[in-house]
Amino acid sequence: MFLFCSYDPCMVFAMQNPVLHSKNRYLGGALDSTHAAHPDARRGRGAVGNPSGRFEREHRETIDDGWDNVDLPPPPLHTTVLRDTSKTIIARNQSPDIPFDRSINPYRGCEHGCIYCFARPTHAWLGMSPGLDFESKIMMKPDADVLLDKALRASSYTCRVMAMGTNTDPYQPIERKYQITRSVLQVLAQFAHPVGIVTKSALITRDIDILAPMAAQQLAKCAVSITTLDAKLARQMEPRASTPTRRLEAIKQLSAAGISTAVMFAPVIPALNDHEMESVLEAARDAGAREAGYVMLRMPLEVRDLFQEWLAEAVPGRAQHVMKLIRDMRSGRDYDPEWHSRMSATGPIADMVKRRFVLACKNLGLNERTYKLDTTRFNPPPQSGDQLSLFG
Repeated sequence: MFLFCSYDPCMVFAMQNPVLHSKNRYLGGALDSTHAAHPDARRGRGAVGNPSGRFEREHRETIDDGWDNVDLPPPPLHTTVLRDTSKTIIARNQSPDIPFDRSINPYRGCEHGCIYCFARPTHAWLGMSPGLDFESKIMMKPDADVLLDKALRASSYTCRVMAMGTNTDPYQPIERKYQITRSVLQVLAQFAHPVGIVTKSALITRDIDILAPMAAQQLAKCAVSITTLDAKLARQMEPRASTPTRRLEAIKQLSAAGISTAVMFAPVIPALNDHEMESVLEAARDAGAREAGYVMLRMPLEVRDLFQEWLAEAVPGRAQHVMKLIRDMRSGRDYDPEWHSRMSATGPIADMVKRRFVLACKNLGLNERTYKLDTTRFNPPPQSGDQLSLFG
């Protein structure tokens, strides 16, 4: 089962050649608050606002001064791509409720703009907002393949499954241009290193030429996240992710290529998409998925306010009801960070969702067998200058 601004003396330089500072502080300027205030400017974005991160000394607040009908609306909010100069590429974790201990995130921030994304608070560490900044100021790691090659050749490295897509999506729109995820997969393939990928993008099918040979050696598996089959709701919640139809087609293509593919119904949001669980699982099974998983909505830190702000604008008639059900599953709180329960929640509603999921998987033949990745094939390829073995 898958479970998964203060001014800076360097600002002028940063705006001409934006880069992530080595101390993890963004040197660019703050997003113009008019984008948060005007719906036309943020069309195609998930967050309603762009609040300051929790580490900032000042907090921005958008207000209506009554003059918005005088001037033309601000230009659309464009994506800014910044260079991440991190010296390492493999992230480690020791979380007891996560089935992997290492992952690779080619990008920080995610242009998909999913309003519920639990990774949004990570942008606060960079001096940016978890709101619109998170989906419009994206850091890319152009040296990811070089850093990975070096890390995998370390004498202390022990091979275990590498996870991708566990924080931000490795196949978000800018991957079409920068192809960092593809370069990472090429390195993993050269080392015969197993990888598990989760994505909301049909762009993953571009890399079937790499993933299929890996899958034939039990070195790759994929999971496509489908939150809803309702195209309108998907566009509201996940404005720049692939449509549900294209995600189902991606499952079909991956499965046809011999790649073990799962569907993730995540997140489950009571009174919003929970009624679609069975239909999503069935559609994915029909497309070729053989495994499935789900995760209940979780709203750590700034996600709580961002999600509630979105609810009030997108589905005002259901906003209060949705939040009441969420709190019923979180011991009266908006979020419960406890290990093991944070992904599945607790209480009668959470129990019912779990029973429905288990029954649906049984009826659809999902999760009958779990595809295991092979870590024994790992073998660093020779590089120029290596001494040849005496015995060949």
